[in-house]
Order: sequence, then structure tokens, then C-alpha cells
Amino acid sequence: MTALPASFLARPIAHRGLHDAADGRAENSLAALSAAIAAGYGIEIDVQLSSDGEAMVFHDCNLNRLTAETGAVALQSAQALSKITLSGGQDTIPSLEQTLSLIAGCVPLLIEIKDQDGNMGSNVGALEAIVAKTLKHYQGDVAVMSFNPNAVEAFSALQPKIPVGLVTDRFTIADWPNLSASTRDHLSKISDFERIGACFISHNHTQLGDPVVAKLKAQGVPILCWTVQSQADEAKTRTIANNITFDSYLA
Repeated sequence: MTALPASFLARPIAHRGLHDAADGRAENSLAALSAAIAAGYGIEIDVQLSSDGEAMVFHDCNLNRLTAETGAVALQSAQALSKITLSGGQDTIPSLEQTLSLIAGCVPLLIEIKDQDGNMGSNVGALEAIVAKTLKHYQGDVAVMSFNPNAVEAFSALQPKIPVGLVTDRFTIADWPNLSASTRDHLSKISDFERIGACFISHNHTQLGDPVVAKLKAQGVPILCWTVQSQADEAKTRTIANNITFDSYLA
């Protein structure tokens, strides 16, 4: 297990960059990342896989919400995706490689690998492999996480020196209707933590009082959380969490 660098606990982490559509900075855009760097915040981004096996910085599995296009990200090539403008700004969808070149170690970078299996299962590998390859020569503090423990395990097997963690939740049926009951129950227990060599979690900030979080914190595990959206919630969150991921206000 590789420990999480102290830099990830020193400053708040901007969720998908310091995005603000009203100011022309779309989430996960180069403009949002540049704003976060200028403010000295850590940065959290998401990666999805293109049809030709490139890691693209984009949250959703479909283009519908964040662009004027429709359809699955995984059905588009990296070149095609790089020409699609993000809603709420002028930027197009960036690749992970572009993103790393921009950040260049200026601030800590937290990368969430989005589930490619569909039920948080073991049908993963391609996205994890390209993320590992792209990070091979990156100079700067970086950590990788996912809701899917199998994705974390697959990545860590290729890049064991990069710290990894789990994005965690209660996984209720209301919030995760597409997951099977057995998968939701399993993930809610965070029982894969030690097996996959995780060194931190990023937990739903409204659920930080859960016993499983207290157990990990008592063991000295760094507790991050997602996604705080007000100063009032930040104050509550920091009574438990070591650091926050935030948006919609300035932390």
C-alpha cells in the first residue's frame, strides 16, 4: 500500500475543477482546472474510455447532460470527443494526457475511474490500463480512486506506487437503482478496502457518521468526502473528514 501524500489533506479539492458555467467554466474543462490551479486548490477529475481506448476527462457515461450531443462516450473516438464542446463554456472534452500537461504537478490531482462494468463487477481493465500508462511519467502528487473496487485493483496492479482509494456510499436502492441488491450490500460495507491495497476513502459527505467510516478513521485511514456545496456543510463535514471535495461555493 502506498500512502496518500499530505498535500491531499492540505487544501480543499475542487470537484471536477473549479467549474462555474455562469463564468464559462464547464465541469472537467481545462478552464475549470486552470481556475483551480490559480486558486491553489487540489483537483478531482473523472475519466471515461473512448471507443479507441483513450482516457477522456468526462464524468457521465453519456454525452447528453454535458454537451449538445447525445449517445455513449464509449462509442466515440478520442478525436471525435475532443471536438465536442462542453456545455457552459468554450472548451472541448479534454484527454487525460492534456489534463496532466496542464496541471503538471502544480496541485494534487485526484482521478476517479468511472465504472465500465455496469454493475461494479470485474469486467474492467482497458480504462485502468490506459490511465496507468498515461500516469507512468507524471511528476506530481496524484491518487486514483473508483466506486468499483475491481477498477482500483486493476489499476494498482499496474501502478503499485500510486496511492489508491475507494469512493464510498451507503448504496441505497434509491440512489443506485441499477445495481443489484447483493452488489449494493457488498459495497456499502467497504469490505474490499484492505484486499485492494486502498489507503483512503472518499465518502458521501451526508453519511460520514456511518460506523464503517468511524472504524476506518480509528485505524488512521484518511477520510475524504464528496461533494460539499456550502460553508455550513463544510463546517459539519470537517468534524469527521480530513478533507473535502467541493463545488458551488469557494471553500
